[in-house]
Amino acid sequence: MIRKISLLCFAALSAVTMMAQSQTKTITVDVKNPSKETRADVPVVIDLNNLNLGFTVKSAVVMSGQEEIPSQLDDLTRNRKADELAFVADVAGKKTRSFTITLSSEKSDKTYEPRVFAEMLMSDSKGKHVPIQSLTIPGTSNVYNQLHHHGPAFESELVAYRMYFDQKQTLDIYGKFNKGFEIEESQFYPTDEQLARGFGDDVLRVSGSAGAGSFKGWNGKKALHIEPVDTRTERIVSYGPIRTIVENEVEGWQYQGNELNMTTRYTLYAGHRDLFVEAFFDEPLANETFATGVQDVKGSVSFSDNKGLIGCWGTDWPVNDTIKYAKETVGLATFVPKKYVVQEAKDKPNYLYIMSAPGQNYMNYYTTFTSLKETFGYNTPEAWFNHIQAWRDELENPCIITIKE
Repeated sequence: MIRKISLLCFAALSAVTMMAQSQTKTITVDVKNPSKETRADVPVVIDLNNLNLGFTVKSAVVMSGQEEIPSQLDDLTRNRKADELAFVADVAGKKTRSFTITLSSEKSDKTYEPRVFAEMLMSDSKGKHVPIQSLTIPGTSNVYNQLHHHGPAFESELVAYRMYFDQKQTLDIYGKFNKGFEIEESQFYPTDEQLARGFGDDVLRVSGSAGAGSFKGWNGKKALHIEPVDTRTERIVSYGPIRTIVENEVEGWQYQGNELNMTTRYTLYAGHRDLFVEAFFDEPLANETFATGVQDVKGSVSFSDNKGLIGCWGTDWPVNDTIKYAKETVGLATFVPKKYVVQEAKDKPNYLYIMSAPGQNYMNYYTTFTSLKETFGYNTPEAWFNHIQAWRDELENPCIITIKE
């Protein structure tokens, strides 16, 4: 009897040990560049929910030959389980680059050098800024002035954005002289000393416009703010190191005779100046129309392909304090995939495209900008408009990603 009990105990311990062992799965991902030109920092995103792994992924290692590629896992549904693995990589023209990815159920303390940054700060009565990750308010409230830089701010090495926490939900922009990170130190408002050291700053006075690619309503004549709503939430979903993801969620938006619950998601990748913008709705849309585009900067010249790409180039005072700041010249652009385009439009402050997705609960588009102060950017409207056409072509002909399990 004693021997049988011992054997049973041993079997039970062995089963526990096996359960405690980490589970892994290795897959191969091929990234094919259809263009003749080398593409830098190509985003590669793996949907983990489609892999049927049988375990929760808590760490991952991405290898290209003997080189490890920095990556990150993101929980997009906020259920404490990773939904996507993301990394960026350079792919030569007309070439296919292969990556071996090992997914594991075991946590890792490995870190990578960050290539993006994000922060959201609440200001107290003494002027102290307290980091927060998410905030929800009733639609009748206004915390615009309680949040430092008026909402989440986020950046890559090339550019920085902020998203207003109010009914405008405007995307505002921060231009840099040199590549690098500035927001953690300047917090969107550089001091005279920082400006003397070559920091960039706010380069656009967005006011009530669409700024750079803000998501707006549409009444047939002009773009509308996102109001009235029952609740409004802004959150930072991911801080990096490869991409930062920021969301704006509204519930109970009374719009065009319907009540909408909508989340707009803004993703900024390492090495990129452009944002990937997605709009999610909890129910399929009817025939609602929405608007996005770019601000008609004072004295601007514009470019449109009349199919979804709109851009402008103009010069204006960036802020109200015109004594401290000189006029800024910027190039803006937004690209809407053709399947969502209803028409091109113009209201007083904006160049726009009107969008619709009947029967769908999702749509997406892209936005980008440059500022003349950049030592690494574009210094004429012609150069900017050539760039955004090449940008559109790349978005319409992305790298082909193939997963081999």
